Amino acid sequence: MRGLLVDISPLRESPAFARLWIGTSVAQIGAQVTIVAVGLHVYALTHSTLAVSMVAVWALGPMILAGLFGGALADRYDRRLVALVTAIIAWICIGALTTIAFLDVETLWLYYALAAGNAAAATIMGAARGAILPKLLPNHLLPAAAALGGITMGLAVTVGPAVAGITVAAWGYPWTYLLDAVLFTAAFVGIFGLPQLRPDVAVTGFGLSSVADSLRFLRRAPNIRATFVFDLVAMIFGTPRVVYPAAGAVLLGGGSVTVGALTASFAVGALLSGLLSGPLGQVRRQGRAVTLAILAFGASTALFGVVLLVTAITHGTEPGRGPIVPAIVLGGIALAGAGASDNVSAVFRTTILQAAAPDEVRGRMQGLFSVVVAGGPRVGDLVAGLIATALALWAPALVGGLVIMAIMLAFLRVYRGFQQYDAVHPTP
Repeated sequence: MRGLLVDISPLRESPAFARLWIGTSVAQIGAQVTIVAVGLHVYALTHSTLAVSMVAVWALGPMILAGLFGGALADRYDRRLVALVTAIIAWICIGALTTIAFLDVETLWLYYALAAGNAAAATIMGAARGAILPKLLPNHLLPAAAALGGITMGLAVTVGPAVAGITVAAWGYPWTYLLDAVLFTAAFVGIFGLPQLRPDVAVTGFGLSSVADSLRFLRRAPNIRATFVFDLVAMIFGTPRVVYPAAGAVLLGGGSVTVGALTASFAVGALLSGLLSGPLGQVRRQGRAVTLAILAFGASTALFGVVLLVTAITHGTEPGRGPIVPAIVLGGIALAGAGASDNVSAVFRTTILQAAAPDEVRGRMQGLFSVVVAGGPRVGDLVAGLIATALALWAPALVGGLVIMAIMLAFLRVYRGFQQYDAVHPTP
């Protein structure tokens, strides 16, 4: 069992990493509370799955700019300071969401804009934090640190959505947003505990020239580039979360509580795979592991689509129905499998990026990584919303999962160099 359980050596070796991990873990729970609450709030105001997907569309542009230019900030200035300033901006956006919700403001673009501002600030903060970790830990502990990060996200997406569903149902949207504002303060504790973390070689340029330099490096880094491409495929075609509000209202039943349960199921899988991540540190062919993990992710996503399809055929689509417990359980199991495989992929993609990228471009690579990780699902939200609107609620998961599987099988042959990536001798 000791060999199966997550390696906590990074927490023992680096007190600064331990403080950052704890603060991030608490703050991420609040972030997931707001993500679910905004989706539910927008659906309550509009009764439109497409309107829910537009939350992601509004955030996409600011997030891309934040990833591109925020990474350059992390390569030029003290990374601790960059993380602190962007944390303050994100907290202000959360406070503004709380305020307009208490004032019962129903102007939709305000919620879109504040969610976008919060996402952009979180993208820069994530880029800085990703560039910080190799400064706090040796390379051989980076897989364990990535697994601990997976536990953080798994815990957040398990607890946060469940809390959001219950809090929205019991006390409403304003108090749900306020809860995030309180929890997010833990992020400051983790950041304040860091030492000064200036890059080894600070970039002299800034703006478009710095971004262009990072893109030129990416063209010469096929393994790092592959991690971005593979994750984009998974997230664009395997993100059916925008159908959760409608599924809870008219298909599976149970309303906001079902939405929280479905979202939490994905995170339970991620959390369990993180807790049992001990063997991942021994994997050398990490590129092949990424490919197989995303293949499993596609299969699990398609299975969730099958559950929705069968439920629609056997029970119809009557609004306001009670929960169909067997369907919710089966859908939760499929989403747990998707969460577990996605977390395994994330552990290896994160490790490849942090170990293979030189320090002078690490912030910008982390910025691009943040764009992919956070922006990919938002494109996926739009794709899922369009497919659900054009076809049916079950279509985004079933069709998307099958597409992912087909592409990954092709990538096993096309990306041969990535399949041979060796963790002992990391190359970009």
